[in-house]
Amino acid sequence: MINFSDIKGICFVGIGGIGMSALALYFAKGGYVIAGYDRSESRITDNLTDEGCSITFKDDPASLPELFTNIEFSDKVLVIFTPAIPVESRILSWFRDNGYRLFKRSEVLGEISKKTDTLAIAGTHGKTTVSTMTAHLLKQSHVDCSAFLGGISKNYGSNLLTGESRYTVMEADEFDRSFHRLTPLIAVITAVDADHLEIYGDHKTMIAAYNEFCTKIRNGGILILNYRIRKSIICPKGVKCLTYGESPEADFRYYDVEHRDDYYTFNIKTPSGIFKDLHFPFPGIINIENLTAAIATVIQCGVTENEIRKAIVFFQGVRRRFDIRINRPGLAYIDDYAHHPEEIRACIDSVREYFQGRKITGIFQPHLFTRTRDQADGFAEILDRLDEVILLPIYPAREKPIPGVSSEMILDRMTLQSKRLLHMEDIPGQLDPDKLDVLMTIGAGDIDRLVEPIEMKLGKEGRG
Repeated sequence: MINFSDIKGICFVGIGGIGMSALALYFAKGGYVIAGYDRSESRITDNLTDEGCSITFKDDPASLPELFTNIEFSDKVLVIFTPAIPVESRILSWFRDNGYRLFKRSEVLGEISKKTDTLAIAGTHGKTTVSTMTAHLLKQSHVDCSAFLGGISKNYGSNLLTGESRYTVMEADEFDRSFHRLTPLIAVITAVDADHLEIYGDHKTMIAAYNEFCTKIRNGGILILNYRIRKSIICPKGVKCLTYGESPEADFRYYDVEHRDDYYTFNIKTPSGIFKDLHFPFPGIINIENLTAAIATVIQCGVTENEIRKAIVFFQGVRRRFDIRINRPGLAYIDDYAHHPEEIRACIDSVREYFQGRKITGIFQPHLFTRTRDQADGFAEILDRLDEVILLPIYPAREKPIPGVSSEMILDRMTLQSKRLLHMEDIPGQLDPDKLDVLMTIGAGDIDRLVEPIEMKLGKEGRG
């Protein structure tokens, strides 16, 4: 158990990460002195600075405030770090060598999870959108919630939501087996496609880790599964299992989906009745499935059909998740965080459905050398569904280069004729707005740095 009672300050090593920044903001609102390190400035670090956090971009302990570097105060300080930080980090090494109390982000979330009724959303893809939808439905109801999100909610302008409810929505991250720290009342699993094989070794071991996560659900709790993965996941004794999806056998089934101009209509069958003629203006057919998972979750918390019906009309989405930045006649631009072949497949299929019959150009930045090595064939197959592809070099994140692994592995496997490899700084100059129809930026690295330059290029020079 982590004792916060005598703590004055908390230092976050890797504070610019989406999960870490939510925790930092949570403790900043709790009155703690917050400091942190990240390797580069971003919109997230700017927001944290505005909230009073002291952030350095130098991997040097001397750049931190005195509270965190005076060893006499070490018993008044906690250090929280993310596994994405390299072990050779000077700041992290200094704290470790001087006997400071270090905790992984997942350990801290685990402590918070014990003290609230946690709704843990897991899955190799879709969890950020489902988490944000779940939090939105709860916030717009009489139930309320707090939430630690893996993306910036466009409704609330933050990845942290606070409330008076006993419910807390958390993303349950499978990387580094972090989700094993949680003790949820309700757990959702959206997908178990092979990913993070650098951690698990093979798909079978990864699925075993998901089944271990299920054993963390409290006795009397609920497991909500995507119907497609019901045969892969074992529901523990003492836990109720519900399914969602398009299958007629799912407990929560969406059906009769119609795309009408700029919104969808559909019905949802629930164990207690049918929600008819729901109106959902958020784009992407995959998001109706995600919404069904969120609805299945919040119903367990007491949210009513009428509250759900009203709230979904105002859902604005998550930054970098099917994020339509420009949409005018003859020119559209979407930014998406997809970084696994199945995520990209769902994204492209949704774009094809939403912008029917139009030419789609995708700019993709592979994320991690290991994922590129393990999934090169899958990436090539999915990207071949586009009309034109621009590949960027691999974003390494926490990894060192692997000999022979590069974006060319994907490019060489693609059969699409209109494909090329460019560096990020070359992209704005290479885009011809008059030859574009629907443009997508795809990836989980720093490809989001292109969003504003692309918007400026298309806004100034594009058709309108």
